[in-house]
Amino acid sequence: MASISPVKTREQVKKEFARKGVSIRAWAIANHFDPKLVYEVLNSQPARPCVRGQCHKIAVRLGLKEGVITNSIRNAI
Repeated sequence: MASISPVKTREQVKKEFARKGVSIRAWAIANHFDPKLVYEVLNSQPARPCVRGQCHKIAVRLGLKEGVITNSIRNAI
């Protein structure tokens, strides 16, 4: 049975990037995300609630929220 990682805070994610010496921009590009959007998610922009779309995928990938990333809308439910 797979264990679920605890959800991280935005501050914890930023510290993890610093600890590993990885820039947010480099991580975004390596994961095929727009760096500006990743910064907006990490800086808790009010217009970025991370409910669906790219913001949801970024938040899940960073460990900011629990969730599933699906590439097929048809099979989402």
